[in-house]
Amino acid sequence: MARRTTDRNSSALGPATAVALRRSLGTGPRRALAATALVLGVVGAAATSAGLPPAERTLAAVAGPAQLLMSVPLPLLGVLLAHDVRRAPRRAPLAPTLLAAVLLAVGAGILGSLLGALALLPVATGASAWRDAGAVVLGGVLVQVLAQLTGTGLGLLLRRVAVAAVATAALPLGLWFLLGLGPLRPLQDWLTPYAAARGLLSGRSGALEWAQWLTAALGWGAGLNALGAARLRRTTPERTPATRP
Repeated sequence: MARRTTDRNSSALGPATAVALRRSLGTGPRRALAATALVLGVVGAAATSAGLPPAERTLAAVAGPAQLLMSVPLPLLGVLLAHDVRRAPRRAPLAPTLLAAVLLAVGAGILGSLLGALALLPVATGASAWRDAGAVVLGGVLVQVLAQLTGTGLGLLLRRVAVAAVATAALPLGLWFLLGLGPLRPLQDWLTPYAAARGLLSGRSGALEWAQWLTAALGWGAGLNALGAARLRRTTPERTPATRP
C-alpha cells in the first residue's frame, strides 16, 4: 500500500510540475518580470563586454554581472509561485512548485551564460576568453537556483506578496552589508547569497568557494523553504482524498 502511494505521488509530480511551470509565466505581470530579467541580463553582458579592456574580456567577467542582475527580479517569480500554494483552500503538495521554480532558475542560469557568450563573441581575443566556461555555466545555474529558492522560501513565510518581494533583496543585501562591518567580515562569504554568488561566478571556484555557496544555500534555500513548509502545514487544512462510492 505504501509503495503504491509513493508510485502514485511520483507519477503525479511531473504533471503537477508542468502546471506550476505554466503558472509561473501565466500572467502579464509574471511575464513582465521574466522579460525584466532578460533585459537586465542583456544590458549587463553588453555593458560589461564593452567596458572591459580586451585582455580582461572573459566569459566569467562578462556573464557574472549579467547573472547578478538577472538574480534580482527572478526571486519575485518564486514569491508568486509560493503564494499560489498559500492561497489554495486546501493544502497542496509543495514539491511540484519548488521543482518548477528550480527548473525556471536553471533556464535563467543557462540563459545568463548564453547572453554573456553572445556579448563576448564579437570581441573575444582568443581561447583564453573562454577558459573555465563549464564552471561559469554551472556557477550561473546555482546562483539563480539559490536566488529563486530564496524567493519561494520568503513567499511561504511572509503573508503579503509586496513584503516578501522587498525582502528577497533587502534581507540578503542587508545581511551582506552588516556582516561587512568590522570583525564580522569573515562571515560574509559564508552566510550571504551575494558573496557566495561572486565566488561561483568567478569561474575559478575551488573547494572553499563551493563550501561557502553550500553553507549559504543551506540557510537561504533549504532553511527558508523548510520553515515555510512547516508554516504551510500549520496554517492550511490538509486536502482530503475523494471517496468513491
